[in-house]
Amino acid sequence: MFDFLNFFGRDSAAKIEKNPVRVSRDMNFIEGELQKFITSERRRNMLTGERYYLGEHDILDRKRQAIGEGGELTEIENLPNNRLVDNQFAKLVDQKKGYFLGKPFTVRCENSAYEKELKRLFDSNFFSTLRNVLEDCYLGGVGWLYMYYNEEGVLSFRRFKPYEILPFWKDEEHTELDLAVRVYRLYEYDGEMETFKDKVEVYDKEGVRFYETDGGKLKADKKKSFLPYAFCDREVYGFSRIPLVFFKANSKEIPLITRVKTLQDALNTARSDFMNNMQEDCRNTILVIKNYDGEDLGQFRRNLSQYGAVKVRSIDGCEGGVDTLRVDVNSANYIAVCDMLKKAIIENGRGYDPRDERMSSNPNQLNIKTMLSEIDIDTNNTEMEFRRSFGEIFTFIKDYLYNLGKGDFSDEEAEIIFNRDVLVNETEAIQNCRSSLGILSRETVISQHPWVTDAEKEKKKVEAEDFSAQYMADI
Repeated sequence: MFDFLNFFGRDSAAKIEKNPVRVSRDMNFIEGELQKFITSERRRNMLTGERYYLGEHDILDRKRQAIGEGGELTEIENLPNNRLVDNQFAKLVDQKKGYFLGKPFTVRCENSAYEKELKRLFDSNFFSTLRNVLEDCYLGGVGWLYMYYNEEGVLSFRRFKPYEILPFWKDEEHTELDLAVRVYRLYEYDGEMETFKDKVEVYDKEGVRFYETDGGKLKADKKKSFLPYAFCDREVYGFSRIPLVFFKANSKEIPLITRVKTLQDALNTARSDFMNNMQEDCRNTILVIKNYDGEDLGQFRRNLSQYGAVKVRSIDGCEGGVDTLRVDVNSANYIAVCDMLKKAIIENGRGYDPRDERMSSNPNQLNIKTMLSEIDIDTNNTEMEFRRSFGEIFTFIKDYLYNLGKGDFSDEEAEIIFNRDVLVNETEAIQNCRSSLGILSRETVISQHPWVTDAEKEKKKVEAEDFSAQYMADI
């Protein structure tokens, strides 16, 4: 049976006929594409990124092995086998996510009515969903945001996991979807018994078509076969395109894990090896035995483990004894290797080290900018991709507002300003703001002040204080 849970496919630019009837009935084509993508490297990288973020690293499956009979590797179970995870990858993902979307973004528009509606839709729930989509972009290379009308007819947003979505594009630049397939496993309870079903949803221009798996084939879901994208009690509202918005962290859609996995694995191995070597004492390391007074080596090990002592004897003038055969552990070497690997993960993952020595000796703004240069360049690329995706979101929002009778905003432009959580030298930044008064407008200076979170509110407060001061002076 086809395992839909383990499915994901690489992007395909394959053409499908635009006729929705043709698309909905061509299940052989969709089943064939799923079969092709089930073992794709792209899907494996997505799942690996998710797994490593959760701390499920390859080191957890590590075994201690040695050459046995016939030269074959054999697992050895009586040696220390630490499996330590130093999850620098998760730390890097959280750092990049916090740097880009650590603070809510700002919406600006010339049309105040349009701006008001956008701010209403882009509430805290949307921002939380967007942060999760950004996390998907780092873990899987891409992220998906589904836009739909809920049962009350309100435009809502939902995040789809990247390894659930198989897209079919009209162009090689991945700007417009021809078709999208979502695959997921739905768990249910039959009494006290937990069961599951593999579900498939096909998204075309008309709406969503629902299927279940049956012996590797797709069959229509009996409970729900078709649903338009937008509906409410009185009227059906449609979208001009598939309301599935594509996000990516970089133009090549490369997951972050592919840049740092080997380095992360090496770091885990170094830490685990260090602990193994530290724990290899006379009770579990290699021993050289002379004139042992016992039956066999197994008994020797048991006596040593149980009593912490061993009985030896001298024969024909040869002294008995027990020596250890071991390599001394130099902790300084492990510390140097681990520090080197951590720096390499930061550099290849394009993050920053907050413990940079320049921050302790001379934390001026120039040094801060130098330290953040790599993550700043990488975030610039991500911001450009997100701006393109927001252009798609604006298109759907304009349709939504028009359908509700809020107005025709098709010719209106809106700007999203991403307020990055940037490290600054506050004293130096405040001094620069003071020096800029009289050269720049007060509004610009207020927006650049490190203590200001909402420039518009702060501007109104300053104007109110100026008015109050002038009023008191006139009295």
